[in-house]
Amino acid sequence: MNQKASSASKSGVNYFLDGFRLIKQPGLRRFVFIPLAVNLILFSAVIYFAIGQLEQVFTWVSSQLPDYLSWLNFLLWPLAVLTLLVVLSFVFSSVMNWIAAPFNGLLAEKVEQFLTGKNLNTGTTTDLIKDLPRILGREWIKLKYYLPRALVFLILFWVPLIGQTAAPVLWFLFSAWMMAIQYCDYPFDNHKVPFQDMKFALNQTKGSSFSFGAAVTLFSMIPIVNFIVMPVAICGATSMWVDKYRVAYKNDQIAPD
Repeated sequence: MNQKASSASKSGVNYFLDGFRLIKQPGLRRFVFIPLAVNLILFSAVIYFAIGQLEQVFTWVSSQLPDYLSWLNFLLWPLAVLTLLVVLSFVFSSVMNWIAAPFNGLLAEKVEQFLTGKNLNTGTTTDLIKDLPRILGREWIKLKYYLPRALVFLILFWVPLIGQTAAPVLWFLFSAWMMAIQYCDYPFDNHKVPFQDMKFALNQTKGSSFSFGAAVTLFSMIPIVNFIVMPVAICGATSMWVDKYRVAYKNDQIAPD
């Protein structure tokens, strides 16, 4: 089977798994390390601060509880910590997309160079700094796309019958779609492909887009592993860009009519 046929048969899950291989490549490791280190340092700092606040809250709660209910502390602490970790994981991942956006774009650039053997010529570090407003503006576009739709899907959880049956499935599918948009956008944006055109391209390959996003979503739910999901997803998304979209973009076939 030739390389073109092999690429056409690859699913989004395969591309995501490619990311685990790519982050270990010698020429890419240092570009993976920067966003990963920022992620770990900031997340650890937030957890340390949040645990400190929880201790103060539980000290106050303990002072209010009668002696015969003091055993509730042993039950509430694990639940509180678990809830805190889950909530912070989701919130922090969104914040990290903003903080790490310049590094993520750089990682996508280096992965593409590694896969194609061609320099993207996106400029110097000074050019990257000058481009920060546009990069952060792109993150804002994604956030504006996400928030109203997320609100609608969350409301569905309160609708009788739908909330118990269809809402969780719809939320997972929406999350998968957003993960595809979030991480595939970095290689697209490196080539200044407009956001609407990027969405159109992903919509043309729904199977790959949803399976890629589903893999990212599922791995993001695994403790410890979720710390490396971001660089893995960027590497996998860039691999998918190279195979499925790069040639079409160069031939002006990506934009909608």
